[in-house]
Amino acid sequence: MSMELTTINQANTGTITGFASRFSERSEQIKGQLCLLDARFRTSLAEPDEGAATAEYAVVLVAATGFAAVLVALLKSGAVKTLLMALVKKALKVV
Repeated sequence: MSMELTTINQANTGTITGFASRFSERSEQIKGQLCLLDARFRTSLAEPDEGAATAEYAVVLVAATGFAAVLVALLKSGAVKTLLMALVKKALKVV
């Protein structure tokens, strides 16, 4: 009878030890992942994307310059000049 109890007791100890070691390993993995997540979060708060903002401003400036060039070319055309002059003359007659 005591042999059976010893075997059962050793089996339970092995199960508990195995669980404890797996729990410890998993706990270390989770700690590492949390540490990495914390580092990424702190880095994103400390240094926002400054280079991206500069690139966005450059793209906006190029687009605005292109739009201005198209607008100037359009306003220099004969049809638009005539239309604008007629509009200004009509406005001056009202006053």
